[in-house]
Amino acid sequence: MVLFFLPPAILLFTLFVALPMGAAGWYSFFNWNGYGVPTNFVGFRNFVDLFQNPAFHTALGNNLLIIVGSLAVQLPLALAMAVLLADRVIGTTSFRLIFFLPYILAEIAAGLIWRFVYDGDYGLLAKIWESFGATAPYVLSEPELAMYAILIVVIWKYFGFHMILYIAGLQQIDRSLYEAARIDGASRWQIFSRITVPLLGSTIRLSVFFAILGSIQLFDLIMPLTKGGPSDSTQTMVTFLYNYGVTRMEIGFGSAVGVVLFLICVVFAFGYKRVLMRHD
Repeated sequence: MVLFFLPPAILLFTLFVALPMGAAGWYSFFNWNGYGVPTNFVGFRNFVDLFQNPAFHTALGNNLLIIVGSLAVQLPLALAMAVLLADRVIGTTSFRLIFFLPYILAEIAAGLIWRFVYDGDYGLLAKIWESFGATAPYVLSEPELAMYAILIVVIWKYFGFHMILYIAGLQQIDRSLYEAARIDGASRWQIFSRITVPLLGSTIRLSVFFAILGSIQLFDLIMPLTKGGPSDSTQTMVTFLYNYGVTRMEIGFGSAVGVVLFLICVVFAFGYKRVLMRHD
C-alpha cells in the first residue's frame, strides 16, 4: 500500500523541488538574463560578485539582527504569555485568539497595515507624535531606524504562533508535578526554572528552529514596508535575491544568491537537528 502512494510523491518532489534546485545551481554559473538558453559561462564569478557586494553584507547582518531579536525578545515574551494563558480558565481563550490573530493575517496585509501605522504624515505614529506637539519621524525612510521598525513588526506578527506552541507544550505537563512542588515550598521561579522549562525543552527547541529558519527566509513583510530600502538598509537575503536577481533580470546572479541561501538553510537545519534535536 505504501509503494502505491510513493511514486506520485516522488514525482511531485522531483518536478517542484529537485529539478528547480538543480536548475538554479546550473544557472548560477552563467551570466544570464532569463531569455533563451544560457551560454555565457562565468564559473564562480557570480559568487565572487555576491560576496563582494556591500548590500549582501547588509542583508546578512539584517538576517542576523532578526534572529537575535526573535530569540531575545519574541520567544521569551511568547513563553511568558503562554505561562499566563495555559490554564483553562474563563477569558484565556479570548486572549489566545487576540494574540494569535496577527499570525493568521497575511504577511502582505500586515506589511501594508504597518506601513500606514509608520506613515509620518497620516499614520498612527504621526497622530501620537502630534498629540505631544512634535513632528513625527519617517521611520521607514531613515536607514538607521527602518530595520528596527521592521523588527517590531516581525515580533508582533509571529509572537502568537510561538505562544500557541508553548501553550500546547505546557498543557502536556502533568499538573501533579506543580502541586508537589508547591507542597514542598518551591517558589514560582523555582517551579518555572526547574519544572516548566526542562519539561518544555523539546517545544522550546522546535520554536527556536522555526524562529531562526523563518528569520533567514523573511521576505513577505519587508516588501510592502520598504522593498529593501532605503539605500539597501533593510535588505535580507531573500529581498536581495529578488531585487538584485529577479527585478534586474540577472537570473544567473540571482541563482547564485539562491544557492547560498539554500546551503545556509540546509546546513542550519541538519546541524540543528543533529546537535540540539537528536533526542526529540
